[in-house]
Amino acid sequence: MLSDAAYARIDRELAKYPADQRQSAVMAALAIAQREQGWVSPEVVRDLAAYIGMPPIAVHEVATFYNMYDTRPVGKHKLSVCTNLPCALRDGVKAGEYLKEKLGIDYNETTPDGLFTLKESECLGACADAPVMLVNNHRMCSFMSNEQLDALIAELKAQG
Repeated sequence: MLSDAAYARIDRELAKYPADQRQSAVMAALAIAQREQGWVSPEVVRDLAAYIGMPPIAVHEVATFYNMYDTRPVGKHKLSVCTNLPCALRDGVKAGEYLKEKLGIDYNETTPDGLFTLKESECLGACADAPVMLVNNHRMCSFMSNEQLDALIAELKAQG
């Protein structure tokens, strides 16, 4: 289901734990699979469960508990805006509303062209930099004014 390179990365994660604690690598395995596939499908859950040696429901529980895993297809660029209290007090909610209007979608929706999915995020641990957001679970963006949001959207559109 995944590439040989993805399984090799999962093997490196599995090697960090004793043989009887392979399930400890499930979060890393899910991240590797999601990065390659774009989301964590039910087939990926079953494949990882078999590969790691744990029940599929246990993998599913992890994938659905943490908001960094997408169990439905998302756009090429997933924008996660922190709206927890510290960010909300420093315009995190306004940044989210601005993106909704600019992209023409609501939270948990994807633009018709498949480029953007907008999500509300739990705390990203950068409250002093509010409003903050995460792009594709890997790129933290701080102090996101409307002008910075416009620049980010333009940059991501240029990437396709």
